[in-house]
Amino acid sequence: MQPSSAAYVDLEQLSALREQARGLPLHARQVAASVLSGRHETRLRGRGLSFEELRPYWPGDDARLIDWKVTARLRRPFLRLYSEERDQPVLLLVDQRMNQFFGSRRTTKSVLAAEAAALFGWAALQRHDRVGALLFNDETIEELRPARGNRAFMHLLGRLCDLNQQLHARHHGDNPQALNAMLERTRRLAGKDHLLILISDFNGLNDETHDLLAALRRHNDLLLCWTQDPLLIELPSGGELLASDGDLQMRLNLDSSSQRETLQRLHRQRQQQILDWPAGLRIPVLPLSAAEPAADQLRALLGGEHG
Repeated sequence: MQPSSAAYVDLEQLSALREQARGLPLHARQVAASVLSGRHETRLRGRGLSFEELRPYWPGDDARLIDWKVTARLRRPFLRLYSEERDQPVLLLVDQRMNQFFGSRRTTKSVLAAEAAALFGWAALQRHDRVGALLFNDETIEELRPARGNRAFMHLLGRLCDLNQQLHARHHGDNPQALNAMLERTRRLAGKDHLLILISDFNGLNDETHDLLAALRRHNDLLLCWTQDPLLIELPSGGELLASDGDLQMRLNLDSSSQRETLQRLHRQRQQQILDWPAGLRIPVLPLSAAEPAADQLRALLGGEHG
């Protein structure tokens, strides 16, 4: 029996997103274009591909960059600086834990995360960047180092599909510590000058998460995608809601105004936490809903040409 397409994703679906990724930029509209740059003009100094600027010589500058003609004319040393174009490795950090295996409409958060990862990866390949991933669930972290080419990326997507299709309602999950464990592994792998795209519902977010992201942000560009389901945003008007952690079950009476208000307050608090805590780090957060196709949402949030 094939898994439900609403609950799971397969390689054919992720491969088909290639055309929808065309023209999708890998930077957020609310952040300056230079913050999340990718394969275009970076601030590398030295002999490069294109002229950038002339500026006065400062003590400690490389004397080999002195423009002697300008220096002679102005009678003080000036440097001729260039910017170099280089690729920026992209690491997709994709959450496939049991807390992601939920969806009240179109699909699950775990499928949404896989779709978003595929779109970002295809967009990066179209810019000739290398793409890798850290795929994690409640038990394992799978590391795929950045590589070029469709063949390597299809292998990455195949591994992502495998993790996605291992999710099952009978599995006992709930490992909030896995988020920070994955970020610690990322810190060792990424080094510097990567674009890191974390796609998760941020279960397990705490002060350590903030510190790990701050450490990663010092030497890399980060983009956070918050996967969410609209159920708590738009609660049913009445009836009962059954909630379970896999072991225990709780029935919530949505006819009770106090229970409705409690659920909505908890959701607002979590929403505020997730949207506010990266602000001091200048890391953009893109909210993604499992009720809508990932491609439509990313294009609305990031802009770019329609594929």
